[in-house]
Amino acid sequence: MIVKILSSSSREFNGVRYNDKKMKKGDGELMLMKNFPENINKNSSQEDVRNYLKAISAINPKVKKPQFHAVISAKFRENSKEELSKIAETFMSEMGYDKQPYIVVFHNDTENNHVHIVSTRVDKKTGRKINDSFERLKAQRAMEVCLKKVFGIEESEQKLNELLRYKYSSFNQLKSLLERNGYEIHEKEDNSYSISKNGNLVKILNPSDINFRKPDAKRKMQIKAILLKYQNQYSNKVFRVIDRRADVGTENKNPKIEYQSELSKRMKDMFGIDIVFHHKDGKESFGYTLIDNKTKQIYKGSDLIKLNELFEFNQEEIDKKIFEQLNDFNIRNEEEKKILITLFEQKGVKVQPYHIISHKLRLKKEMVNEIRNDAIKFLSNKKNDDISIIKGENGKLYLTHMKFHHIQELKSLIGEELYHKYITKQEESSIQLAKEAAKDLTTSIFSIGGPTYVSKDPYEIEKENKKKKKKRK
Repeated sequence: MIVKILSSSSREFNGVRYNDKKMKKGDGELMLMKNFPENINKNSSQEDVRNYLKAISAINPKVKKPQFHAVISAKFRENSKEELSKIAETFMSEMGYDKQPYIVVFHNDTENNHVHIVSTRVDKKTGRKINDSFERLKAQRAMEVCLKKVFGIEESEQKLNELLRYKYSSFNQLKSLLERNGYEIHEKEDNSYSISKNGNLVKILNPSDINFRKPDAKRKMQIKAILLKYQNQYSNKVFRVIDRRADVGTENKNPKIEYQSELSKRMKDMFGIDIVFHHKDGKESFGYTLIDNKTKQIYKGSDLIKLNELFEFNQEEIDKKIFEQLNDFNIRNEEEKKILITLFEQKGVKVQPYHIISHKLRLKKEMVNEIRNDAIKFLSNKKNDDISIIKGENGKLYLTHMKFHHIQELKSLIGEELYHKYITKQEESSIQLAKEAAKDLTTSIFSIGGPTYVSKDPYEIEKENKKKKKKRK
């Protein structure tokens, strides 16, 4: 889950107008309306809401950009609109806006569930500007607190202290462990180390706080046996995943690069074994570190199995956004995997089977119902760019839904009765198209040679040409 503070270019509270348009189109839903007077409620117009926010902002004309506009976004459909609304309410409290008037609008028009929050930076009681210094950093910190309060997700310092209790035998191993969990560690001039997350300082480590310890030899043999056992069960092809999203609008055009494989993903999911590939400047990996989260120990990869003996590297690369989309689909068998590959190829994206290394768990019932309703509307000729019908190698029809990252056999989704109606309709359309094509062909023939036109034998044509030549002589 991420939070973004959007820039504001006017005093007109265009964020309210924008969200109102979304709601009118059916792509948005008003979830919360906090701290407004009784005469301004869910039935009020967007002009009334904007005018109220503008009136409060007018108390302090020195504030040139009073609109506070934030977006809290889940990864795909991981969080419901109710969960996002609860997070938004907690977030506004952490940011000092709990007494301010604000709206929370849920948007369902993209593949990521998200909410927009709009308020004013002018305190409605004091008329002072709510402190917005380092606002984006504060927002990241506030989000951490929200996740802890709402979902029980550990805060940075608590999680960090747990990581520091791992067994690591070198500073590079400690660095790999921290970076894998979203922390940054930097050495300071006094030889101490600063550890931060999302730009916020979490802890200062003195050299005496770092204790190097060797991992357990017995566990080392167990891990080696696990790797060898599953090496041939899952694809060991390693490919590059490139994330260019952070470079949009920046001068730094060095994308983030990570290496992935189905084998490494399965090891983490099944045994808590996290494999970190080491590389420089996006070139081929030269080694790996293995983090055993089960026993909280870290191993040098080559002490277990040499890199090239365990993995097969290639030059394939895939955009991270595409990679995340692929691996969020509900793939239950090889046929559905082939359908997914076909879907992306139709969109001009080359996908290899080994790029698909995980799949989404079962969808919630209400989400399946929404997909089914979309499918029925689509089959009734309502346009929906998110939906495609693809025929599998087994002859069955599958429906794909990009917004929900869903693939399902069409008959099982819409029911046998509707399915047969659709098939009958398609067959009738095919017959009609065939008749029209035959009619067009007949028309073309008549236009070329007339109704009595008959194709001539090449020998007869040659004979006639010779006669014409003799007459000329």
